[in-house]
Amino acid sequence: MEDCIFCKIAKGEIPCNKVYENDRILAFDDITPMAPVHVIIIPKQHIPTLMDVSHENMDIIGDIFSAVEEVARIKKIDKRGFRTVINCNEEGGQVIFHLHLHVLGGEKLKDDLA
Repeated sequence: MEDCIFCKIAKGEIPCNKVYENDRILAFDDITPMAPVHVIIIPKQHIPTLMDVSHENMDIIGDIFSAVEEVARIKKIDKRGFRTVINCNEEGGQVIFHLHLHVLGGEKLKDDLA
């Protein structure tokens, strides 16, 4: 989508601090982190919400979770622990309507931090 900020980041039109990238996934540091480590993982393909994942693109979920493992290792939180969050739709806290997963860590996380 031409007005989607995450699509623009995936295309390189908006700069980001890349943490991990392959041909289908991009992971980058969040610009307003909620923890010492806060990485956003997106598919390069525009999928608005988790509810828009279908049988045709279901393999993207595996790609995203493989990226979680890579990001955790890169950020050195794989052994200490981390949290993953996918917000879905407005009441679920989703602000940018491009499927994305948050990886949070680097400290003991509070219950209300998500």
